Amino acid sequence: MSILSGKASHDLFVYGSLQDPQVVYVLLNRVPDNISAVLSGFHRFRIKNRLYPTILPDSTGEVTGKVLKGVTDDERQLLDEFEDVEYDRKAVEVVLTDTSEKLQVGTYVWRNKNDPDLYGEWDFEEWKRDDREAFITATKKFVEERKLPEAKTRIDTFKTFFKLEDTEDGKPLDS
Repeated sequence: MSILSGKASHDLFVYGSLQDPQVVYVLLNRVPDNISAVLSGFHRFRIKNRLYPTILPDSTGEVTGKVLKGVTDDERQLLDEFEDVEYDRKAVEVVLTDTSEKLQVGTYVWRNKNDPDLYGEWDFEEWKRDDREAFITATKKFVEERKLPEAKTRIDTFKTFFKLEDTEDGKPLDS
């Protein structure tokens, strides 16, 4: 059971690191029920020096991901904090992969549509292979630091953890 209460139930479409059950568990202390879905009209980008993706509207694009079902108000607030100031939570319509049912959900969309650091296509399988463990460790650090009186934002926690000034494509450089 989640340590985060809150009564309302929300469905969120996730398309990056939050597709990974262990990342979700670190944040919420539980893994909500989830189902595979597709979001049309968006493209999933890589972000220079980041281990996570973003999405922006693209009339020909299609993004696969999962819908986290039954997210509480408190859990959604925590996910909003985790996504930080780089993203806006927006209402979108997804199609469930198994049933083709349409569902209204929230998702996180990149704020800066003209960001020069966006490029290419982010790949979940590649992320799991190359970046998952470091990302989970950084996420644990975010959760720990969130409890402090002067808690850092997720962006600041990740910058410190990955020493972004000493990285290439978001990965620590070997000394």
